[in-house]
Amino acid sequence: MAIGISPTVDFAFKLMLGSPQHTSVTIHFLNSILDDQPRITRVEILNPFLSKDSEDDKLSVLDILATDEHDRLLNIEMQTSLSAALTQRLAYYASCLYVSQLKEGSSYAVLRPAISICVLTQAMFPQIPALHLDFRLREKKGLILTDDLQIHLLELSKLQVTAQNVYNASPAERWAFFLRNAERLTQGDIGRLFPDKEMAEAAGVLAMISQTPEQRLLYDARLKFQRDEESRMQEAMKQGIQEGRQEGRKEGVIVGRILLLQELLGVRPWAIDEFAGCNASQLAELEVQLKQQLRSRGQGE
Repeated sequence: MAIGISPTVDFAFKLMLGSPQHTSVTIHFLNSILDDQPRITRVEILNPFLSKDSEDDKLSVLDILATDEHDRLLNIEMQTSLSAALTQRLAYYASCLYVSQLKEGSSYAVLRPAISICVLTQAMFPQIPALHLDFRLREKKGLILTDDLQIHLLELSKLQVTAQNVYNASPAERWAFFLRNAERLTQGDIGRLFPDKEMAEAAGVLAMISQTPEQRLLYDARLKFQRDEESRMQEAMKQGIQEGRQEGRKEGVIVGRILLLQELLGVRPWAIDEFAGCNASQLAELEVQLKQQLRSRGQGE
């Protein structure tokens, strides 16, 4: 029987990655994303999941805050919609996490890296094909000023891995596949598709939600809340598209050309919601890239 619980619902996401009883899952996820950095062997969950104090608690934002043996502060969150100020919010949270370490009279030398990892079901930067985006303070030619502030995005909609090749995919790709598909998989599928014992443990946490009445109620409440939010976003987008048509805005025309180019290239056309994070200049840049790909293909033939 399928697990039936989606880890993209933030309640399930936090139980799976933010539980002191399952830190091996958290460690495996962190090492999969931060694969070029000091390896993590121990984490402490700083905001473990507590029982709700009121009915309103189920509507609060559920993120995961942890620290590792390198004294780095780590924030992990799930986002199923792209709010207008999400980039600013991510920068603000990472900055707050960083400065919160400095107490009165302390030296700047005590500051340790603050790392934020945001899993997105939609693409914030659809024009860039990379599944994992790594933002740090860099000079424009690539010289890193410091690694102390990092924002990592795992954009699930960009996943190219399938059930046929996920077993041999990179750890980050395996996690992206798990996050997108766990709800539809059985425990047998998990053992067959993933070489990682941590994936089986994560699947077990999700399965327990459906078997625990209180957790299932809170999961369903969060799922309804997220669906309502997505519905409001979709409605606002439809209204915006309609207004754009009425005003003759060029963005809608560019989107149409992009969809046609994607069809000609034989790649998956984007859904309307995947264009939500693009402004006019980003759409224009994406159109240029697709035209170049089509031109290159023609020259190659």
